[in-house]
Amino acid sequence: MKTQTAFRIDKTLLELVKEKAKSTNRSLNNYVEHVLYQDIGNIPNETTIKAIEDAQNGKNLEPITDLKSWLENI
Repeated sequence: MKTQTAFRIDKTLLELVKEKAKSTNRSLNNYVEHVLYQDIGNIPNETTIKAIEDAQNGKNLEPITDLKSWLENI
């Protein structure tokens, strides 16, 4: 879900960001969101978070005895 927000930014920086967004055929909003995701990384969804927690706690883990076969089956 997207949330609307407002923040203050230096006028010169804003103009540079607008130019960069235009040069990449993105809206200002899309460009800023893209740059933030690049810096912060992808935020995992609830399923991924649960899988990470399960792995860290040793739950639902299956040993891989044949990596080649395992890779062919995913």
